[in-house]
Amino acid sequence: MSPFNNWKIIVILCLTLGLAPYFPEPHIVGKIRWIAGGGNGMKIMDWFDTILHGFPFVLLIIFIVHKFSNKNAS
Repeated sequence: MSPFNNWKIIVILCLTLGLAPYFPEPHIVGKIRWIAGGGNGMKIMDWFDTILHGFPFVLLIIFIVHKFSNKNAS
């Protein structure tokens, strides 16, 4: 069984890597606000950081879509 096919591991990734650091706000929230505001001043490291912290949520979305699409096909 692949770890990318295990919802428990994906949720743990979202809660740890996806949201860390938690204070004053989750890091991914700040990055999304920065991008939504035009992304002025973002450097390569900021884009990489956004991808790193956003990957668990993308993985979760893919997992959910895959589960529901397989359930409807059966």
